Amino acid sequence: MYSVNYHRASSLADAAKLAKTGDAKFLSGGMTLIPAMKTRLAAPSDLVDLGHIAELKGVKVSGKSVVIAAGTTHYEVANDEKLKKVCPAITELAGMIGDPAVRYRGTIGGSIANNDPAADYPSALLALDAVVVTNKRQIAADKFFKGLFETALKDGEIVTAVAFTAPAKAAYQKFRNPASRYAIAGVFVAKGKEGVRVAVTGAGDDGVFRAKQLEAALTKKFDASALDGVTVSSDNLMSDIHASAEYRANLVLVMARRAVTAANARS
Repeated sequence: MYSVNYHRASSLADAAKLAKTGDAKFLSGGMTLIPAMKTRLAAPSDLVDLGHIAELKGVKVSGKSVVIAAGTTHYEVANDEKLKKVCPAITELAGMIGDPAVRYRGTIGGSIANNDPAADYPSALLALDAVVVTNKRQIAADKFFKGLFETALKDGEIVTAVAFTAPAKAAYQKFRNPASRYAIAGVFVAKGKEGVRVAVTGAGDDGVFRAKQLEAALTKKFDASALDGVTVSSDNLMSDIHASAEYRANLVLVMARRAVTAANARS
């Protein structure tokens, strides 16, 4: 490792101030940033640790309204009893992330801020029509995710929470890499008052995206059978050592069917 200056922020105001130091990066769980630094894909001069800021911790549930603070770990999301009752889909998603070591350290804010193309949470936020709250503004999920490892965040902007209204039905299914447990293709399906939203992670060559053709079919009938005869184009899907674009296209359809079946099984 190269030389880097470490700063432990005590508050959001402190973190924002420290972020102006050199080429600083925020450190939450570190599950994406630290590996990137080890491989020299990232080389910040300073790290601003957000892990000790109390206001970035916890889950709040009021009726169907959910607010998850950005520093809440995957383990904490997966095991929050109130959240399980109103939106079990997102607690199950959190329980699928990585392994126990990753779930105890990784955070929802860190995951979405880095926007890894195979991360799970971005699909949940898109499908749930969530709002990303920062120390400066609120950003709709549809406008937050911009591409591979790219978001709408500006320099010095800190994700403080995500907020959404729990849908009537939702579920997440993914075909995972057996080693990393990253999604080779993951699909989050949600049916709420505003209709059906379907978001796909792990498959797009430009990161997470909404599958409009699947949304249209499921809006007519929220059942796995509604996807019979529907095809997913391999255009704009990723090909790599794990799967071809054509294979991922088939996986998206298979995971969508499984997600809808799981969502309906809860009702």
